[in-house]
Amino acid sequence: MNATRSTDIAHRGKAMPERFPMALIVLHWVIAACIIAMLAIGLYMVGLPRGVPFKAALINFHKSLGLTVFLLVLMRIGVLMVSGRPPLPPMRAWQRAAASATQVLLYAAMVAMPVTGYLGSSFNTYGTRFWGMLLPKWGWDDKALRHFWFTLHEIVAWVFIAMIALHVAGALKHQLIDRDGLLRRMLP
Repeated sequence: MNATRSTDIAHRGKAMPERFPMALIVLHWVIAACIIAMLAIGLYMVGLPRGVPFKAALINFHKSLGLTVFLLVLMRIGVLMVSGRPPLPPMRAWQRAAASATQVLLYAAMVAMPVTGYLGSSFNTYGTRFWGMLLPKWGWDDKALRHFWFTLHEIVAWVFIAMIALHVAGALKHQLIDRDGLLRRMLP
């Protein structure tokens, strides 16, 4: 624990920011709201039977929003690489490892979700519309490949939901139990 504290103090001595830059804070909350909407829409629309009049519009909205989130995530990764992140408060090694693993899995899911969705849509006759503009297909009409990519999309969605729950639980633990100010780094 002392090594962790001295590492954090050393980072602070190098003028590391105590909070995330405003651009990352805004991107975090916009992306979070969009992802919650995406997951809710995705879970709702897969339960709709064929022939429901608004299902196609809902699917196209889901695809467009998903690709928009993908672009925002890439932007966030770029800003994070340039600006860095504030150091974590002192915590046990296993907590630091859990936080790091959760972050990696969250970013992996934020990239894998739109990629698997886009690939799944590339193997059907409809393709993907991005806010009305038809994007190039990377495949052909193939039921087996479409099923593979959409199954992977669904698996990643459930892993993503679990990681979001873990991320929120960790933030609440730091705020309500540890009271270490970790959540304040990401609040506007």
